[in-house]
Amino acid sequence: MKTTIVKSELLLLLAALIWGFAFTAQRVGMEYMGPFLFNGIRFGLGALVLGTFILVRRNREIDIRPEFLHDRKRMLARGGIVAGLMVFAGASLQQTGMVYTTAGNAGFITGLYVVFVPVLGLFLRQRPAVYVWIGAVMAAAGMYLLSVTGNFQMSKGDLYVLGCAFVWAFHVLYIGHLSPRVDALKLALIQYVITSVLSLLIAVFFETILWRAIQDATLPLLYGGIFSVGIAYTLQIVGQKKAPPAHAAIILSLEAVFAALGGWLILHEVLSTRALIGCALMLAGMVLAQVKRGNVAK
Repeated sequence: MKTTIVKSELLLLLAALIWGFAFTAQRVGMEYMGPFLFNGIRFGLGALVLGTFILVRRNREIDIRPEFLHDRKRMLARGGIVAGLMVFAGASLQQTGMVYTTAGNAGFITGLYVVFVPVLGLFLRQRPAVYVWIGAVMAAAGMYLLSVTGNFQMSKGDLYVLGCAFVWAFHVLYIGHLSPRVDALKLALIQYVITSVLSLLIAVFFETILWRAIQDATLPLLYGGIFSVGIAYTLQIVGQKKAPPAHAAIILSLEAVFAALGGWLILHEVLSTRALIGCALMLAGMVLAQVKRGNVAK
């Protein structure tokens, strides 16, 4: 049993590492093309990977009565469209923000969604515990140190990514309501397809599309699509089946740390002492806000 848990936790650690370094890939991709074209291609690649995995796995719906199966499919379609629009909005804000901010900043600010989730739960008549509020205050203080300048202004990129974090928080709440009723992998596939199609449509009308640019961005696109969107999500689903929720929460929070590490190693991004203190406060706040909830979602 312990061996199974360790393997599951290693899968989650690998997912966090992939997601963290994906911020670097996304930042590099912005040197060659617009954010919507990049998202359109990478989510399309992710949909291909996840769709292939769904096709080869065993059918788990054979024992469901036909009338219930029909209702589940209808719920999956409707819920997938709503969730897909949320993913499109969140991914668009994040990728646009990556044009103007660093991979490290984007990683830590995006991670704030785990703090926003319990706070937004107030509107669902959920009462966050005291440690959630403490975590929220720590994360807010950390974001101030990381992003707010002496003129009390945030960069445009950080603001876009902060908006992305809010969208992810709403998405987590919605998925938390929907996922127990439908197939999680098929729900993810619908979201990825919708995000890819909408992003490509906007790119066609508002961005310059050059085949040479796509070729030059092959590595960021392959990493952001196949590994980040396709493989890492599957690793999370598999890993969380056996890993203790508290352990999963802590491990997946390391995504922000890996984002900063990737920015430093590959893009030579350097954080000031003030920013490093801010990152530490944000990471501590994220872990505190989610570790006892036992509910982690990407």
